[in-house]
Amino acid sequence: MPVEEFVAGWISGALGLVLGHPFDTVKVRLQTQTVYRGIVDCIVKTYRHESAYCLAPFDLIKVRLQNQTEPRRAQLGSPVPRYRGPVHCAASIFQEEGPRGLFRGAWALMLRDTPTLGIYFVTYEWLCRLSTPDGQNPSSATVLVAGGFAGITSWVTATPLDVIKARMQMAGLKQREYRGMLDCMVSSARQEGLGVFFRGLTINSARAFPVNAVTFLSYEYLLHSWG
Repeated sequence: MPVEEFVAGWISGALGLVLGHPFDTVKVRLQTQTVYRGIVDCIVKTYRHESAYCLAPFDLIKVRLQNQTEPRRAQLGSPVPRYRGPVHCAASIFQEEGPRGLFRGAWALMLRDTPTLGIYFVTYEWLCRLSTPDGQNPSSATVLVAGGFAGITSWVTATPLDVIKARMQMAGLKQREYRGMLDCMVSSARQEGLGVFFRGLTINSARAFPVNAVTFLSYEYLLHSWG
C-alpha cells in the first residue's frame, strides 16, 4: 500500500509539525541566544512580543525567522524586523551571503538526521514489539508511548549536532564565520563549556513526546482505516 502509506505519513507528519513548531521555536532560541533565563522565560517573552507561527519550509529560513525577536507588526519606535517573511528572508540571505549562505549548516543537518532517523524507527518498532503479543497489532496506548519515547531517544542523540547546526545557520546574520563544524564545536565548548551541546534538550524532549506520539498514532490509525 505505497500510496496509502505515503498519504498517512504526510498527514501524520503535518499534525506533528503543527503541534511541535512552537516548542521548536523556543528550542532554537535557547540554543542560539543568551538573553533568556530558561524555558519559561523564553516562552513568556516570545508570547508577549510576538506569535509563534510556521513560516518557512526550509530549515535555514525557519531558524532565521525563529530568531527574529522583533514584532512582526513594528510599532512606533520599535526596531523594524530584518525579514518580512520566508521569501524575503531567502532573498536577503542569497543577496548578502551568496548561494552558499542558503546551505549553512547543511552538513551538520545531514549528520544529525542520518543516524537519528535510524534510531527513531528502531526504537519505535522495538518498543511496540516488546509491548505487543505475537500476531496482534499494537494498541493505541502502546503506539502513543512507543512513539513518544522514540522521539525523546532520537533527540538525545541529535541535540549536540542540532546546536551546531543552529549556530552555523545564525553565523552569517551575526557577521561571524566558523571555518567548519569542528571550529564551531571547539569555539562553543571553549566559550560555554561542554554543556552547551545539550542546550535545548529539555524543550526538545518536552516537544518530542507529544509530537511523535500523535504522529505515529495518526499514521497507524490512517493506515489501518484504509487497509
